[in-house]
Amino acid sequence: MSLSTVVLAASETAEHSEPAINPYVVGGIALGILLLMLLVTLSFGAGREHS
Repeated sequence: MSLSTVVLAASETAEHSEPAINPYVVGGIALGILLLMLLVTLSFGAGREHS
């Protein structure tokens, strides 16, 4: 089996299938991680004086 037939078979399969993970789920997880990192950053600076 040559490389071109493998690539052709993979592209045909990918064309008709649904994405493995819903893009909204990936976006929600990314948003949650970013908000958590923001809260951690704010909590580290809560007791310090402003410069």
